[in-house]
Amino acid sequence: MKTIIRAAALAAAIACGCAGIAQAQTAERVYAQGTVWSVGYIETKPGMFDEYMAYLNGPWKAIQEAGKKRGDVVSYKVLALTDTRDKEPDLVLMIEYKNMAVFDQSDDESDKQTSAVWGSPVKANQAAVTREAMRTTRGGFLAREMKFIK
Repeated sequence: MKTIIRAAALAAAIACGCAGIAQAQTAERVYAQGTVWSVGYIETKPGMFDEYMAYLNGPWKAIQEAGKKRGDVVSYKVLALTDTRDKEPDLVLMIEYKNMAVFDQSDDESDKQTSAVWGSPVKANQAAVTREAMRTTRGGFLAREMKFIK
């Protein structure tokens, strides 16, 4: 008798579990994965705002425009923040990528893209050192946009 009760309980548990899985699989998704945003927080060093903006309008913009031509970059923006306190960013750099696959490229492809703007990866690294004299990176994040479809 105990065996029959245990078997019935097991069968009921399996049936409930399967019903829950079936129900979860039939629920309609109300969102779709959208583009991917890279957001960086930048604090320009005293007296370096205009110089850093010139860099953004030059090589940084050229990199983003090359990404748009390849179809990897959808859009990009620079936001200036007001009323910031010490050690807080005064600029936000936002780059919208078409998807996460953009970030999965070979080192050779990355070097090719870098060389198109800077001349070589070595020169790009030297430029990175120069940028450090103009700004401090205060963090950032990578996020996927979620779009409602219903």
